[in-house]
Amino acid sequence: MSLSQTRIAFIGGGNMARSLVAGLIADGHEPGALTVSDPLAEMRSKLAESYGVHTNDDNAAAVAAADVVVLAVKPQVAPGVCRALAPHLPRPAPLVISVMAGVTEAAICAWLGGETALVRSMPNTPVLVQSGAIGLHANAATSPAQRNLAEEILRAGGLTRWVDAETDLDAVTAVSGSGPAYFFLVMEALEQAAVAEGLDAETARLLAIQTALGAARMAVASEESPADLRRRVTSPGGTTERALGVLADGGLEPLMARAVAAARARAEELSQLLGADA
Repeated sequence: MSLSQTRIAFIGGGNMARSLVAGLIADGHEPGALTVSDPLAEMRSKLAESYGVHTNDDNAAAVAAADVVVLAVKPQVAPGVCRALAPHLPRPAPLVISVMAGVTEAAICAWLGGETALVRSMPNTPVLVQSGAIGLHANAATSPAQRNLAEEILRAGGLTRWVDAETDLDAVTAVSGSGPAYFFLVMEALEQAAVAEGLDAETARLLAIQTALGAARMAVASEESPADLRRRVTSPGGTTERALGVLADGGLEPLMARAVAAARARAEELSQLLGADA
């Protein structure tokens, strides 16, 4: 069976599921092979109207013929949702993909009633515009073919990268999961600085955002590292060198390292809390 005809059931119809549905359909997936289960009638109606997918308010019915089940509910409700779903998973059991932040593989398998082919992923919010950065880890029960299938599905949301250990997903959370907020903060600060230098607010905002977009596109398109790109645009004795010197004196690099370490520590704490109910 080709990916375009793979029967995928999404449990939860929020932003992450909707973004993956949109990406899959844009990539040529058959809408009729996609089912989204959500308790909110308004959510189901919007999904059906926008994408032509099947919708349901019954999780058990949604997964009845699924090849893949994507768990896209809030982590706080995951235990109840998974336990209720367990008796209704088809046999042979489908591949399960989790896009739930902080919920461990061991907890999900325990709630589903035992060994399950499971890929845990850590997407970030740019998945909403198919520009996400998504970390993946597969448990031992997942076959190579299922790994490939999971990657194909999640690639609909953006860049995918496998990590060797599940605990590495905490680092992914700290870097790319929380990372968009870091860049939003830099854009915000640049905008405020531009206004302080006399630019009007709209011009400052657009220049800050477009500059961030342009820099990111250059980094993606180039084979050079960000460090090399930075050096290439920094003329000796010029304005950029002067500005970067101020940032270095302010301790930008060690501050970023501390921020990412703090985010990883919090991700580990949350994973322990969410797994306590397993």
